Amino acid sequence: MFGMPSIKEVDPHTVQRMQAEGEVVLVDVRTEAEFAAGAIPGAKFMPLHLLPLAGEQLPKDKPVVFYCRSGARSAQACLFMANKGYDQVYNLAGGIINWARAGLALAAA
Repeated sequence: MFGMPSIKEVDPHTVQRMQAEGEVVLVDVRTEAEFAAGAIPGAKFMPLHLLPLAGEQLPKDKPVVFYCRSGARSAQACLFMANKGYDQVYNLAGGIINWARAGLALAAA
């Protein structure tokens, strides 16, 4: 599979550290109902189906971490953005399920 960018994954604690350093944009690509049920604090809401329209608003000069429920949709988001020339895109491994399992905080929308 030449030409296919690889998906870089990060674990919840790495994302939390990146957030503490203030150098990351966290993007929730789930549905509105999923987002309303609880999200990672500080995350931008950008459903996966809107990424082709709104993705260009994301910075190219900062790491961007995408997440969904389990990591599948956010992996698609990473591939899409990598194909648009973004080289600092990361997938939250295991999604918000893994984040919660790690005992990290969730915020009500």
